[in-house]
Amino acid sequence: MRIAIDAMGGDHAPQEIVRGCLQASGHTEAELILVGDHQRITDELTQSGISYDPARIRIMHAQEVIENTDSPVRAVRGKPDSSMVRAIELVKSGEADAVLSAGNTGALMAAGLLRLGRIKGVERPAIVSIYPLIGQEKAFSLLVDAGANAECKASNLLGFAHMGSIYMKSAFGVESPTVGLINIGAEETKGTAQLKDTYQLLKTSGLNFIGNVEGRDIPGGAADVLVCDGFTGNVILKLTEGLAWTILKTIKRRFTEDVMAKLGAAILSGKLRDLKKEFDYSTYGGAPILGIRGLVFKMHGSSTADAVRNSVIKAALVASGDLTGQIRQAMEAYANGEEGTDPDEE
Repeated sequence: MRIAIDAMGGDHAPQEIVRGCLQASGHTEAELILVGDHQRITDELTQSGISYDPARIRIMHAQEVIENTDSPVRAVRGKPDSSMVRAIELVKSGEADAVLSAGNTGALMAAGLLRLGRIKGVERPAIVSIYPLIGQEKAFSLLVDAGANAECKASNLLGFAHMGSIYMKSAFGVESPTVGLINIGAEETKGTAQLKDTYQLLKTSGLNFIGNVEGRDIPGGAADVLVCDGFTGNVILKLTEGLAWTILKTIKRRFTEDVMAKLGAAILSGKLRDLKKEFDYSTYGGAPILGIRGLVFKMHGSSTADAVRNSVIKAALVASGDLTGQIRQAMEAYANGEEGTDPDEE
């Protein structure tokens, strides 16, 4: 098992990327290929003070970097020796089983499509992201699309539902994941024409569709797979993340206002740490881009070493299965009118 990592992508690259990979090497048998500026990566490996097996962590030099301000397609075509493109090409050549990057999301999507291609039957690839659930029996829902496609047709959203369901089953063992369509009301007649059309497609899709899900019901775990366009999904994720950290900062401020508050904080410190962990995106690792002929994971742009570690571990776990093959079989079955077909039964 070999995982390629874009060591130069992200707000804290290459330091946090390299440190996260060093941490992950103690939790997975996968070989890690750090792609980027050889000297800078070597310096970070040395300065980290963490011992590692050189046979399991190696460097592939790439002299260019795709920045967040770069135009996605232009950057992919104009920077062929960038760390992101080189990392994806390792998957294309079979030298790596998966690739991770915390870099430019649009460029990662473009590079995946241009270098690896799209799975037959998939109209548009989508990013599927973990949506943490606080105080619920299940730990999370899957949100798809989380930012790849700002505008979508009903058939695109149907494809997202299929791919999200397959990922929930393949990666997390949920046999019949529930699917909800994010909308402004629970009634079948609510929403835009696009959402009404999507509702009808999902009703006859063979998926475990439970209907529309309103925004207020998302944090309560209304469905295992939450379907929406990428614009809506990205807003939901960033609003939730911002609200979560605002609440935590408010709690911290309240608990440090006076002596009695500090005493209460000391008593509840363990519970507060647990709450912070539930809110922390880094616990769940990277988000795969589904629908591409290869495993491509998008990490949060501000990923810390902990987030990188968890992303590498998760990528290795997913790569040990055949997620891409399962999506291919399911989408081909759907295209042939076999909506209810289970890929495992073919």
